[in-house]
Amino acid sequence: MNKVSDHLFPIWRGARVPQGWSWRLGGAIWEVGGLAGAERAPGFDCPVWCVLCRGGREWLQDACQRGRGAFRLPTDMLSIRLPQLFDMHQVPKVFREDGIISGYRHPRSSALDCILSSFQMTNETVNIWTHFLPTWYFLWRFSILCSTLSFLTDSYTWPLLVYMLVICLYPFTSSCAHTFSTMSPEACHICYFFDYGALSLYSLGCAVTYASYVMPEPWVNSWLHQHFIPIAIGNSLFCTSMSCYSRFLEMQFPHRSKILRIWAFVFPFLFDNIPLFYRLLLCLGGSCSHTEALSSHCYHLLFAFLTCFLFASHLPERLAPGRFDYFGHSHQLFHICAVVGTHFQMEAVLADMTSRRGYLISQGAMPSFLGTVGALVLGVLLNLGIIGLFSASLLRTPHLSTQSSTTTTIASSTSTSTSTLTHSSSTCHSNPGVSLPHPAELKED
Repeated sequence: MNKVSDHLFPIWRGARVPQGWSWRLGGAIWEVGGLAGAERAPGFDCPVWCVLCRGGREWLQDACQRGRGAFRLPTDMLSIRLPQLFDMHQVPKVFREDGIISGYRHPRSSALDCILSSFQMTNETVNIWTHFLPTWYFLWRFSILCSTLSFLTDSYTWPLLVYMLVICLYPFTSSCAHTFSTMSPEACHICYFFDYGALSLYSLGCAVTYASYVMPEPWVNSWLHQHFIPIAIGNSLFCTSMSCYSRFLEMQFPHRSKILRIWAFVFPFLFDNIPLFYRLLLCLGGSCSHTEALSSHCYHLLFAFLTCFLFASHLPERLAPGRFDYFGHSHQLFHICAVVGTHFQMEAVLADMTSRRGYLISQGAMPSFLGTVGALVLGVLLNLGIIGLFSASLLRTPHLSTQSSTTTTIASSTSTSTSTLTHSSSTCHSNPGVSLPHPAELKED
């Protein structure tokens, strides 16, 4: 036994080792070997991994070599060529935004290019991250609620479950839509079809929650209370249908398309908040006490108003085109206001859910599975059907996705020459030295 231990662990007894190598680590010198015949004091003469297995020195040298290769990885990653960006007059009209002049991605980007562009400064980068990061915040809040509430057994929490699902869904869908919308004109429309569908499901989730926790006391168990969720499902379908249809009008009637899309989302919002508006009117008349929930509801309404204003006005980029291409344009501010408003709405819903539980249970206003989770499942299926119909119609008539009231032509020369664009409604000129995409990829029908 001693011979085995002496062979495997010679350092435990101060073994004589052949001449070798040494290095300094943390002020102590680790050595393998020394002068032949020299006696060593008992202790660790070399790293443990050199004596636990044969060929330890060769293994260590190989590990160091691999480590040096690993340190070169960041340099290799930086050599990845990011996608090229273009100006407004170099991309089809379907991709253009009012007041945004530069920073556009290739209109025929691959999926990998779209993902890489999220780490590149484009006019969509902040749009992507201002909804992708809040998705993780809402998921974190959802996970905390899952650990403190019993969503499976307590029916009173089912409306909150529906609400948390939709507020995690809509920012993630929006982030994906902004990421992959430049794969093609058809992909642009279909991505935003799903974005609109997620927003309409968010309005349905708000209606389910408001019907269960926010309904004013005089309206509990009334006709409106009993039919609130079925009406909200119809509003959700109306929202998705009108917003998707508006994209078919965008090329020829952009202002009409914008107005139709705004009202497609404003109408469900106004209906969902009827119970809240009534409660606020009662408080203004002195018929209720000020609560934390009402304060959060007011903040939510304020940010909802700012969200609608920014979406409709295209400020500030409309006042100074080109100045806010990358930072500070209305869509970025609209995303931020929407997320902050959702945060305050979530806090208000949680406060109402906790403070009004006893009263609502005493009135027999307990949520049902069909009126909460069942309504969400039905809304998802119906909205997916609507998105499928509009997508199929778009793919059957692909010219609708690139139809424009103006004609765009691109003249291409050699790879070292610059490309120019003639556009009947634009006075912009190509920047010298910019390499444009292939003409066939940018030609509009």
